[in-house]
Amino acid sequence: MATLLLIPTRPFLLSLRQRSYKLSSRVTMASSSSSSPPSDPSMETVAPHAAVTAERKLNPDLQEHLPKPYLARALAAVDPSHPKGTQGRDARGMSVLQQHAAFFDRNGDGVIYPWETFQGLRAIGCGYPVSLVGAFLINLVLSYPTQPSWIPSPLLSIHINNIHKGKHGSDSEAYDTEGRFDPSKFDAIFSKYGKTHPNALTKDELDLMLEANRNMYDFLGWVASAGEWMLLYSVAKDKEGLLQREIVRGAFDGSLFERLEESKESA
Repeated sequence: MATLLLIPTRPFLLSLRQRSYKLSSRVTMASSSSSSPPSDPSMETVAPHAAVTAERKLNPDLQEHLPKPYLARALAAVDPSHPKGTQGRDARGMSVLQQHAAFFDRNGDGVIYPWETFQGLRAIGCGYPVSLVGAFLINLVLSYPTQPSWIPSPLLSIHINNIHKGKHGSDSEAYDTEGRFDPSKFDAIFSKYGKTHPNALTKDELDLMLEANRNMYDFLGWVASAGEWMLLYSVAKDKEGLLQREIVRGAFDGSLFERLEESKESA
């Protein structure tokens, strides 16, 4: 897939990477500061006889760096480095999932047609074949669940107001079922799988996460998750093949897509 995509310019990715590394000490501290077990056994996150709980660690100190990390945010994609979400971003009253989808609503009418999805994919750096196939598949899968009635749309339209109904399984669960952003689930992406770098994922770590998130017999969810994350990795990995934490957070609220489009236009 990577050979079919136009990768954003190096200065853009380097600036994001530098920003991510500046924040890494703060986030890394949160994920590694507790070396001793909690005094209250009920707060323990590792079970001695469940090896997977030790392999995929959680961050027990997230609340020290982000207020109420258990509280899903409706309007902002937050983490310890962005406790109020993306700076200067106007949510326009939309949920974080709606903000993510709204980038592809190219005329701003609240409805996304396949040709708009194609234009959005092209805008973030995807090649023609990927954009054509992606636009068809995305609208094919999401159109009917988001319709305001039981009647299908012959034009495969996606209605942003109902985008939460298109949420699939076998994902990171950083979006809840209403389209809010769950900071604790987002943080778990990196605390569980960011073994090489605390604030980034390698390709192998990304593959491991996708496999670990699979729900039994949820074949559509497996394919959808793999497609989304592989597309993100293809257009937004840095020169060392890492998918940075800030890149991923920006994908959740759609701000990354806007930056990629601006970078592509300026290039």
